Amino acid sequence: MKSTVYLETTIPSFYYETRTDAEFIAMRNWTRKWWKERKDDFDCFISVAVSDELEKGDYPKKEEKIHLITGMEYLEINDAIEEIAEVYIANYLMPKDVVGDALHLATASYHKIDYLLTWNCSHLANANKKKHIRRINGRLRLSTPEIITPLEIMEE
Repeated sequence: MKSTVYLETTIPSFYYETRTDAEFIAMRNWTRKWWKERKDDFDCFISVAVSDELEKGDYPKKEEKIHLITGMEYLEINDAIEEIAEVYIANYLMPKDVVGDALHLATASYHKIDYLLTWNCSHLANANKKKHIRRINGRLRLSTPEIITPLEIMEE
């Protein structure tokens, strides 16, 4: 049985990253390497939160990013997941203005996904937040996905 992965919005975004700073180039390359070499080793999921975020705004390679997730399986977002996201925000796990991050984590946790794959190292893949995330999810009786970057999952 394959492990499950929730692809947060930064994954399709960095696949087609156009910024030329070395950090962004490295993140783009690791994302593409994971997509090419490891993606098929997992059952991959997204949610409407991912597609909604990709469809907002005007930015380079928007259509390519949206096309990249075409055909992926969506996880349901229900009232329970929205309440979980509100708990994360109320417990200062996520900032109030970053409902998307709380929703991604709540969706992956509720659906018992093994990995949440992201380049968001401020609010998600942050070593300082992981203990807090596990504590809050424990109180909510939720599993906590491993929150990792493509670089980390390549080394599994």
